Amino acid sequence: MNKIIFYIISVFFITQVTSEAAVYKGQRVYVKECRHCHGGGQAIAASKNMRTWKKMLKDKGAELADLHLKSDKAKDSWEYFNSDKFQKKAKHLKDFLVEYAKDSGKVPACN
Repeated sequence: MNKIIFYIISVFFITQVTSEAAVYKGQRVYVKECRHCHGGGQAIAASKNMRTWKKMLKDKGAELADLHLKSDKAKDSWEYFNSDKFQKKAKHLKDFLVEYAKDSGKVPACN
């Protein structure tokens, strides 16, 4: 009986730590790659709801990349959005933006 309870608690703990790590990684990606154009994470993340962010960032962020690649204002970011680096880190960026979307009730601290 104790082994089962220990197993359940372990799985719960590992799941919680893993999900938080992805949000933290997404925040780092945002600060490093997006902040210079979009400002603090609170403004951009809270500009859309969770559903919209999930849609924009599915398929390794294809819709978000297209949005930036079609805009002349975003020329500085074209190299990043065409890179493998963006595709690899899009899942973390998605976790961050969904976590702090306007309907999440949470506020990020991007310094």
